[in-house]
Amino acid sequence: QVQLAESGGGLVQAGGSLRLTCVASGRTISLGAMGWFRQAPGKEREFVATISWSGGTTVYADSVKGRFTISRDNVKKMMYLQMNSLKPENTAVYHCSGAKTVEPLLTQSDYDDWGQGTQVPVSS
Repeated sequence: QVQLAESGGGLVQAGGSLRLTCVASGRTISLGAMGWFRQAPGKEREFVATISWSGGTTVYADSVKGRFTISRDNVKKMMYLQMNSLKPENTAVYHCSGAKTVEPLLTQSDYDDWGQGTQVPVSS
């Protein structure tokens, strides 16, 4: 099993930037594609971005395209989410996820491992 832990969340003003980090530990040899999901207060958890095992393929939700960038460093066993031009509607708990398949995945049920999440409140 893979353990995932997020960090980097915190209060930020609208228009600001934040970089989230996800650290993987445990049976990381089985870790393939990874993703970021978020859950806003009172809403369902939703897809944000995903990246293939190699890092060569990324997919973003339309709402974050051009503002968020997902990346990973397999040597360090880390994944990142650079968030720029943040908006109040981006306020959520951000979770990282991992799967055994190589190619990027957009569906929550396709992921095997999840982190506890990190809170990102965006003030107006």
